[in-house]
Parts: sequence; structure tokens; C-alpha cells
Amino acid sequence: MSPKTRREPLARHARLRSPHPIGQIATILGTMVVVVLLGVIGTAAFAAWNATNLVGEGAVALESTKPLPPSIGEIEGGVNLLLVGTDSCAGQDLKLFPRCKHDDGGEGNDVTMLAHIGDNPRRVTVVSFPRDMIVPIPSCPSPSGGRYSAMSGQMLNVSYSYGGLACTALTVQQLTGVDIQFAAAIRWTGVIHMSDAIGGVQVCVAGDINDRNTGLHLTKGEHTLVGAQALQFLRIRHGIGDGSDLGRISNQQQFMSSLVRKLQSGGVLGDPTKLFALATTALQQVADKQLVLDQNLANPTRMVQIAMAMKSVPYKDIVFVQYPTSYDPQDASRVLPVYGAADTLFAALKANKALKLTGQASSGNGVEVSGDVGATPSPTDSASPDDGDAVELPTVISGTTAAQTTCTRPEPKGR
Repeated sequence: MSPKTRREPLARHARLRSPHPIGQIATILGTMVVVVLLGVIGTAAFAAWNATNLVGEGAVALESTKPLPPSIGEIEGGVNLLLVGTDSCAGQDLKLFPRCKHDDGGEGNDVTMLAHIGDNPRRVTVVSFPRDMIVPIPSCPSPSGGRYSAMSGQMLNVSYSYGGLACTALTVQQLTGVDIQFAAAIRWTGVIHMSDAIGGVQVCVAGDINDRNTGLHLTKGEHTLVGAQALQFLRIRHGIGDGSDLGRISNQQQFMSSLVRKLQSGGVLGDPTKLFALATTALQQVADKQLVLDQNLANPTRMVQIAMAMKSVPYKDIVFVQYPTSYDPQDASRVLPVYGAADTLFAALKANKALKLTGQASSGNGVEVSGDVGATPSPTDSASPDDGDAVELPTVISGTTAAQTTCTRPEPKGR
């Protein structure tokens, strides 16, 4: 599954070099794909789309794609869904993104997440992969029908620019040993509108945040973010934690965790108006070629099946983790995979075991745990009978569960 050479984790991660400002905007996009997939649980609203052909047009074929039975209801078995946010300027509003006037036409995967949905009992684990992690890239199919050559070591975000969504899927599949059945990639137009359609997401900050890079200014405490503020919050890096991309990942995970709780508690799923607005906005992204789906996910029935499988998972069994990495001694702006710890994580996911987090909430000191949210609003706690057999993850794997509330930590003064 993993290369034979193992690298032991070091004590601290480096502060990663800041990516292109346009690429930073893409940090919200993986989160938005999760919103789309969860938001379409309402079958009635989904039926109103009446756009199967539109969704399927331009869908990408994954080499691991297998046909699935056309039935409505929770999807059977485990699900591995790759979520990618890219940094393309294609189709963007130059007034909102003036740097696109000097775009070079490239498109990388700035956000890469793998959502694993276990079966019997249902568990959800979302693994975030740092964009600057050095990984092997396998031979990938080219649009002309041939194949690109494999590469021994490149940043993960090169995979999409090299061979598109299918290549990123193959890269993550080789890295993790996980069979990816579904994949989606989204560009960053329409993000503000989708935040508005959700009705805002509540976040917490442990101190005042004033970041000149994103223009975000928040006072200590809780805030409900919509529109442009939600975009700024998910872009922010320099104003929080140690200023690294690793800290930003945990900030995004706070947003996703709060979002999941809102969706499950009925804030969106219980409001047909918001649900339909979300579905309509997502559909527009497909029409505008800002959302790319693989051929299986492009089937509306599949989207409903996947979403239904996620709707009642207990908060404690919704886990957000970062793929374990260590500092690259040859390049302070890069990180390397810690294969041994990753093997433990993905073996546990394959066996559908409960996960016990032992590491920090954030590898980049981006968030701190502030409390617990209490019981899941749906009676599903009894659905995890084997939690006593939970797999204890290595401390190098940082993360939190949806049962924990977290607050973003401002960057220390004078840094």
C-alpha cells in the first residue's frame, strides 16, 4: 500500500510558504462540496432539479469506477469520496478576483479531502491532505487516450494540473491504499452565494482576529458567517495559529464540523427553502462548468444515496483528521508523508473501527477545543456498539470530532 521507506515524524511542522493568493481562495471549495452532498438529502428538493443530463455532461471517468444498483435509499457498503477544490481562474469574475487578469491558465488541487463513510455502523471520517506534501504521482490517463508518465516526488497539488480529477484520484488512491469510488472537483466561483444559501455557519474565535491578507476582522467569541466573511474565514492563514497551511486545515475543519451539526439538527435539512436554494446554487455550478463530477457521482440517485448515508451519523463518529506529515529537512516549505501512522489510520477505516484521537486538535496550532456539543440530535448513539474496540491513532495525527467544539486561535502577537 505504501512505499517501503518509512520516515519518522519530527516534533514540529514547518511554517509552509504562502501559496498564490488566488489559490488560497480555493480552500473553501472542498467544504462547499461537502455541503452540496449533504444538502441534497431532501429527495423532494433533489427531484425538483430535473437535470440529470446536465449534471452528467462532462463527467469524468475514474479507472476504479464500478456500476451500482439504481435504487433510492442509503447506499450500501462503505463509500470513499474524493473532494477537490481547484484554483482555476476560468469563468471567474475579474472584479472579485482581479489577479485572474494575469492568470497563467494552470489549475491545481489546492484542497484535497477524502471522505470515508463506513457501513454497519455508519461512521464518517474526513481526511485532509496538505497541498505541499511531497508524494509519488502515478501514471495517469491523458485526454488523448494515452498516459502520462509517473513521477517519483511532487507536491500533491501538481496532480490535478498534470492529469485532472482522475489523476488526483489515482494519486490519493496510491498514497492511501483506499479504493475511491466517487470524486468531485469544484472551482471557486459562486462560493459566496452558496454560503448565503446555507444561511450562515457559526464559528468561534479564541481572540480578536485582524488579518490584512484576507481582510477578515473578528472579535473574540462566536460569529455566524455568511457570504464574503465565510470565504475570508476559510482563506485565513497568516492571522491564526502558527501561520501555516496546517493551521488553516484545522480552521476549515472547525467550519465543516459546525456545518455538519447545523445540517443534522435541521437548520438546513428542516428548511425546504434553504435546501432548495442550496440545490439550485449547486446545479448552477455544474451548468457554469465550475463543478466537475465523476461518472458515478453525476448520477442524481447516487448523490441522494450517499447523502442519506450521512444524515444520522453520531457526532462522535464524525471525525476530521489531517493526513500525518513531518517536516522536510531539505525544504522548510514542504512536508513529507508519515507512512506508518497513515497505515494505522487507513487500516482502521478499512475495518470500520471507531477512532480514538490522541494527537493535538491542530498540527499548526490553528484551533483549540472549547467544549462538547452534547448528544447527537437523532437517536443513533446505540449504532456504534463496538466503540470499546476503538483504534488509538498515533499522536502525529491531529484532528477533532463533530462532538467537539473548537475555537480558532489568533496568531500570537509579535510573531
